[in-house]
Amino acid sequence: MTLYVLILFSVLNHSAYVGSRVAVSLFAIHLGASPLVVGTLMSLYGVLPMLFSVSVGRLSDRIGPRPPMLVGSILVVTGALMPIAFPGVKALYFAAALIGTGFMTFQVTMQNIVGFIGKPENRPANFSMVAVGFSVSAFVGPMLTGLAIDGFGHVQAFLVLALLPVATIVALAANKLPLPRLPSVGKRTGERRVADLLSHRDLRRVFIISGMQAMAWELFTFMTPVYGASIGLSASMIGVIMGCFAAATFSIRMALPYLARRVTAWRMLSFALLMAGVVFSLFPLAKSAVPLMVLAFLLGIGLGSAQPMVMALLHDVVPEGRTGEAVGIRSTVITTGQTVMPLLYGALGSVIGFPLVFWAVAAALALGSQAARRRRKS
Repeated sequence: MTLYVLILFSVLNHSAYVGSRVAVSLFAIHLGASPLVVGTLMSLYGVLPMLFSVSVGRLSDRIGPRPPMLVGSILVVTGALMPIAFPGVKALYFAAALIGTGFMTFQVTMQNIVGFIGKPENRPANFSMVAVGFSVSAFVGPMLTGLAIDGFGHVQAFLVLALLPVATIVALAANKLPLPRLPSVGKRTGERRVADLLSHRDLRRVFIISGMQAMAWELFTFMTPVYGASIGLSASMIGVIMGCFAAATFSIRMALPYLARRVTAWRMLSFALLMAGVVFSLFPLAKSAVPLMVLAFLLGIGLGSAQPMVMALLHDVVPEGRTGEAVGIRSTVITTGQTVMPLLYGALGSVIGFPLVFWAVAAALALGSQAARRRRKS
């Protein structure tokens, strides 16, 4: 029961987070902000999480999950209320920073404790269900925001988003949700260094694969509109192609609890990275919508299956008492990729051409697949 309630709370917080990204950008444009301002606002969602994810993970290890999850949800609500209290571009800067930091605080802590619900062999299935929830909220958040803006206006849309995490705040504040006790709570061991976790061989593999997954995800998100426009596809058709990717991630995550009982996590990761590499190697060769839709669906299956397996493996191999810290490092890797990769892809595409960018990432993913395969055999 605890797992499903946590998934519901994650859906509510994540819907507010992804919905606010749409609301902030559209409200800024409505107020006459330049593309540079809009880009800066979007980057603020990741800057503070990139800096403080590890600290939040350590905090959840030390004091338990309830306070960080409660504070994170409150920050999301506070950020969503800022444009209501102070309608203007300046308030959007605070909104983006608060919502991004709040959601990171909630998410890192939640991903920490999910690994301690049930038995260790249940972790792949548990994280698969969490990933299904994120797929739902990734669809619900933007859709709800768009409907709210069209129906009530930009400012009122933020009120709708602010209401979503309220149930989470009430339940956590009232201490009504039983949460698993982390084995590290209340214990103080010696000095903890990030370098110790990075030197752990299996953990290092997990972090590298997380970085590759983020790299591939950002390549698809950033390059598909650019590449689609370059071959003459309409905006609506580009949206359909990206929708095929989203549909595939949802579908594979629904099937993962069944697959996780039959296929090891390392084998699944090896397959996922190899499939993503093959897709990217073929992407620049597709010159019409239908082949791109097929490739986007296959890519969604690969990348959609990777994230739950990575989280399950992280909990399996991390030293006792440092799970939250390891989740925080992974979050830092991902947010860094989300901040840096679009700029890097744009620069490389301008210099060497977009096909070479796709093929370079495909080669990196193939190497990652080989590393995961070697770990499976060792």
